[in-house]
Amino acid sequence: MTAADRLPVSFEGEGAGCDALTWAQRDVWDIMRRTGRTMNIGGTAALPPGFTLDAVANLVRGAMSRHPSLRTRLRFDLDGTPRQVVSASGDVVVEIVDMAAGDDPDVVVEALRVRYQTTPFDPATEWPARFGVLRREGGLTHLVAMYYHVVIDGYGLDALMRDLGTLDLHTGRSDRPVTGLQALAQARLERTPAMRRQSEKSLRYWGGLLRTIPARRLGPAGDPVEKPQPPIWELRCTSLALHRATAMVSARTGVESGPVLLAAAAVALARVTGVGPSVLQVLVSNRFRPGFAESVTNARQLGLAVIDVAGATFDEVVTRAWRASMTAYVHGYYDTVAHADLIRRITAERGEEVDISFYLNDRRTRTRDRADDEAVTADDVRAALPLTTMDWGVREDTYDGTFYLHLEDVPDVVSFALFADTHRIPPQTMRAYAREFEAVLVAAALDPD
Repeated sequence: MTAADRLPVSFEGEGAGCDALTWAQRDVWDIMRRTGRTMNIGGTAALPPGFTLDAVANLVRGAMSRHPSLRTRLRFDLDGTPRQVVSASGDVVVEIVDMAAGDDPDVVVEALRVRYQTTPFDPATEWPARFGVLRREGGLTHLVAMYYHVVIDGYGLDALMRDLGTLDLHTGRSDRPVTGLQALAQARLERTPAMRRQSEKSLRYWGGLLRTIPARRLGPAGDPVEKPQPPIWELRCTSLALHRATAMVSARTGVESGPVLLAAAAVALARVTGVGPSVLQVLVSNRFRPGFAESVTNARQLGLAVIDVAGATFDEVVTRAWRASMTAYVHGYYDTVAHADLIRRITAERGEEVDISFYLNDRRTRTRDRADDEAVTADDVRAALPLTTMDWGVREDTYDGTFYLHLEDVPDVVSFALFADTHRIPPQTMRAYAREFEAVLVAAALDPD
């Protein structure tokens, strides 16, 4: 394949200005600075036959013009503190990649996506959006879009996709107004007394847990002799049995699948590590807050869920997980800088660092609680067990935490990716955890006690 052309697209829109980073923006900025990861988010889409470059230009122009987050770059104060700057206009380039006759479009589009995802943005000079299209014999086949995670999160990306569905591709315009809180307005909101009280309430919740939970999440077995390089390994799993078992437990308890899977994650973690209670940081979308639902911005932060699984049936753990997750979500909106200061103070008070480097990220948006056409039976769960797949994925030098469980947005199965630091959690323990995660829910589906 060869990059044959570049399509410049000009844009202009409302909402220009400069302000501090929002709490969520600062959170992602700090993670990227600490780990060196790009954290770029986006994806690919197959284009229908006859899709033209004019339509691509109008789509990109509409996105950039309508949403200030996509016109945001960073400016740095003398002490290095970043600020967000929204421009009123500019130009972005769409890369056009020509495929040779023998190229596999799926391979080429994936290579382009990976290049966009793994190449860091220059936040001071580069627009936080990259676009590319694949062309074969004059016809466009795929679109690739990638975004700088500081300015948009997964739910913001979903909101962007919904908004782009309203565009007239002949004009790049929509007859619908842009809704949702914009990042500059969000930054101003976070300085109000009401939001300061929200942050203080959240930090009191975090402080209460951090002062009382066990400091260590791993026992002696969590310090393997071998030190693989690179240290971060990904284990990818797909389980129809886990999907069916989750549906059975959810129907029986009346609790959505999210807390059911969180309960299984907590039980499996306690069994594999031998440490209780289970402590997991959960990703909080904050889209339930007023004005955030349709914001094409970054509003994600972290909540802390502490779940005691000892001496309880699984259904009781589901109830505990539901309560823990709801409390974590309520307290998942706070001043990021004050949060970091709190952790430093508590570390000094306790004389040791409290390990909260275990995470669960439920990425499911379209498939989270889609109803099955038919009721699932115990025989359905048993029949699906041989279909479970497990394989090793990427290996990286750094990641956000010691243990990171991602639930993927894949229909009709539970698909998850487990990233772990093999210097603390060896590969065999990762596999044991994945098996236990499935086994816990299957057992609970087949035997409520």
